[in-house]
Amino acid sequence: MSEAVLSVGLHPSTVDFDRYPGVTEEMLRARIAEGDRAVRDAGFDVVTCQVTTDPDEAEAALRACLDGRPVRVVMIGAGLRMAPEHTLLFERVVNLITSLVPGVVFCFNTSPDTTLDALRRWVRPDR
Repeated sequence: MSEAVLSVGLHPSTVDFDRYPGVTEEMLRARIAEGDRAVRDAGFDVVTCQVTTDPDEAEAALRACLDGRPVRVVMIGAGLRMAPEHTLLFERVVNLITSLVPGVVFCFNTSPDTTLDALRRWVRPDR
């Protein structure tokens, strides 16, 4: 089994779209799917892990996504990282990942559309 890329982000149903005028849950879902497709098409083995804003639920989801999967890089989405109300959740996610995958490399996107660029800054796919 090759090493995977773990892509962690807020589940679209948990996003406060009032903060993002003109963006809907359906639009975000489509952008995430397109970003994941681009990553896979580029040759990466990507595991997508969408978490809720509840830290316990997020931890359980991350544990399930990582279960038995070797991961070389983790991409954490902007929605989880940049909203001040998610700071404690972000800390918990980072600390859990570093405890489960020592030495893992992190990268960060600015939107689902920049995920591939973020990954390429740190890793190339196994082809």
